[in-house]
Amino acid sequence: MTGPWRTVARVLTEVFQPPAVVLVLLLISPAIEPGFPGTMWFGLLGALFVCVLPLSYVLVMVKLGRITDHHVSDRRQRPALLLMALVSVVAGLVVLQVLDGPVSVSVMIIALIGGIAVLAVVSAFWKMSGHASALAAAVVIVVLMFGPVWLPLLLLVPAVGWSRLVLRAHTLGQVIVGSLFGGVVIAGLWWLLREWML
Repeated sequence: MTGPWRTVARVLTEVFQPPAVVLVLLLISPAIEPGFPGTMWFGLLGALFVCVLPLSYVLVMVKLGRITDHHVSDRRQRPALLLMALVSVVAGLVVLQVLDGPVSVSVMIIALIGGIAVLAVVSAFWKMSGHASALAAAVVIVVLMFGPVWLPLLLLVPAVGWSRLVLRAHTLGQVIVGSLFGGVVIAGLWWLLREWML
């Protein structure tokens, strides 16, 4: 596909890339506890370790020619990167604990650790869509947090999945499995942790 539709696909892919989606999730994660929005800065701190530092590393590696592109299209490059991201996420969790941050932010980070760990293992063999996983998880979590009025956000999941297909970044199977993994496994883990820890 070429022309305007390909441009739309590129915009969707860039706007809803995993670091941006996770950043928003972390910013709103304290909303289920008292003190919000004053506690948003804890979400921002978590985002530093979960999103900003790993993405900065990716961009540096792209600049040095060690990684093909910032979406890490070559699945062989993903396991090492995801391992580094996992280390950064764990460090962020430790910092939040030291600062006595909201439990809700830690719950979100732990759920993301679970997701990143599984993606790291799967990526060694198969290129599950990280875009689809992150967005599906985010949309389901937002609906669980704020209610069914946010259900229309679910339309973003097939839209972004379509963009990954148009750009030939994934197969249909990789997009579907990524969406199910994010929406069921990561969001489900977040819900279970919330019930247990809060």
